[in-house]
Amino acid sequence: MRFSKIQTIQAIENTGIVPVFYHKDLETAKQVVKACYLGGIRAFEFTNRGDFAHEVFGELNKWAAQECPEMIMGVGSIVDAATAALYLQLGANFVVGPLLNPDVFKVCNRRQVPYMPGCGSVSEVGYAQELGADVVKVFPGDVLGAAFVKGIKAPMPWTKIMVTGGVAPTKDNLSSWFSAGVTTVGMGSNLFPKEVLEKEEWSKITALCENALEIVKQVRK
Repeated sequence: MRFSKIQTIQAIENTGIVPVFYHKDLETAKQVVKACYLGGIRAFEFTNRGDFAHEVFGELNKWAAQECPEMIMGVGSIVDAATAALYLQLGANFVVGPLLNPDVFKVCNRRQVPYMPGCGSVSEVGYAQELGADVVKVFPGDVLGAAFVKGIKAPMPWTKIMVTGGVAPTKDNLSSWFSAGVTTVGMGSNLFPKEVLEKEEWSKITALCENALEIVKQVRK
């Protein structure tokens, strides 16, 4: 692991935005990571979505260590312990999943790597914390909504939440999540418009990241 658990959690908390991205083409993935890095992003979630995704991640992580040295690379869409272990061997510094699997905690806790499981109820959030989660993922965000986050934070104010699903790089959207009390947001397709990827307009991704991070700073004041 290039980064400690504390470094990883601090980076996720400080920036407030974690891009969520998958592409089967390594060169495209490199350009996207670089564009986000230039835009100020310091933690990046590469999702385990396609065949041989781990091979793309392994190469991408080695490349990022040289070209984007402060970028903390993690993996998303992890549902079982075996897959988590595979990515840890490839240097993943954090693990995110759409659901909560206690077996993944065993693998990640042993290696001191943050695991952010997907939770959709207050009981799941509490269970994740009991198992060792420093940050819990509220998912799907567009279904649960900002009121759900606010509801959790009232009786459990110590809870650090990353919400994914339904997050957009706009002032209204980000304001609603951060005022509800999220620690950070995971943002996917809204940061990487399809036409931008097709035209390879990487500077547009950098601009979207810069703008979104600026909104987060203003909202947090």
